[in-house]
Amino acid sequence: MNDRHFKKLLDALQLSWSGYFKVRKGVKKRILRHMQLLDCRHIDQYLQLLTADLEVRLECRRLLTVSISRFFRDHELWQVIAREIIPDLQSREMRVVKVWSAGCAQGEEIYSFKILWHAASDRPDAASRLQAWATDMNPRYLEAAREAVYSASSLREFPEELRGCYLESLAGEKCRVALPAFIRRDIHWRLADLLQDAPPAGDFALIFLRNNVLTYYQEALQAAVIAKVQSSLAGGGYLVIGAREKLPAGVWDLGPCFGRTDIFGKISN
Repeated sequence: MNDRHFKKLLDALQLSWSGYFKVRKGVKKRILRHMQLLDCRHIDQYLQLLTADLEVRLECRRLLTVSISRFFRDHELWQVIAREIIPDLQSREMRVVKVWSAGCAQGEEIYSFKILWHAASDRPDAASRLQAWATDMNPRYLEAAREAVYSASSLREFPEELRGCYLESLAGEKCRVALPAFIRRDIHWRLADLLQDAPPAGDFALIFLRNNVLTYYQEALQAAVIAKVQSSLAGGGYLVIGAREKLPAGVWDLGPCFGRTDIFGKISN
C-alpha cells in the first residue's frame, strides 16, 4: 500500500493525513494484512467492502487506532493537574467526582490521574468520591488496560517517588499497577466509539480527550465529537486535550485555563 492508496482510505473515513503522517508505516501494514485476509487486491475493492459491510468497516477503524501513550505523558501538564485541578476538585462539595478518559488506549492516562488523586488525598472519603470511566473503540487496548501490566517504555516518566507505592515489579523489566487496590478498582472500562456511541451518563468534572480525535480526525468529525464531549462536561469542569492539538472552529462554551492551550474550563452549564 503506497501513500496515495492510504490517503484515499483516510479521506473515505474522514481521517487526517497530517495526523497519520508520522505513524503511517505501521498502520499501513495492519491495513494491508486486513486487505489480504479479505482477499482484497486493490484499495478500491477494499473501500467498496467497507461501505457494504459495517463489521469490516469497524475492524478497519480499529486497526487505524494509534496507541502512543505512557504514564504522566507531558510532565508539565501533570504538574498543573496535581497543583491546580486535583486540589480544586477535591475541595468542591460534590458527593461524587466523575472523570472520563475518552479514547483511553491502554489505560496509562486514567491510572496516572487516579495515582495523583490518591497521593493528594487528605480526607478519608477522597478516594471513594472519585468515579472513573475509560472508553476506547479497540477491545485489545481495553484488555491490556485491565491487566495493567506495562513495559519500561510506558513508565519512563513515572515519578520515582511514586513507584514504590503504586507499582509492582515483574519479570522482564515490566511492572503492574498494583497498590493500593483503589487504583485499579472502580474504573468503568467501556468499549465505545466516540463517533457512534453515546458518552457515559452523567456530568463529568474532568474529561481527557488527548492525542486521538483532534489529531487523527478531519475537522467535521472533530466538531461532532467536541459537541458530544462538551455536553457531558459539568459547569466548571475541565477538558484536557493534547499539547499540540487545538479545538476545531466553532462556538464552544470553553475557555483556556492556567495560561495553557491544552486545558479548558466549561464556562456554564
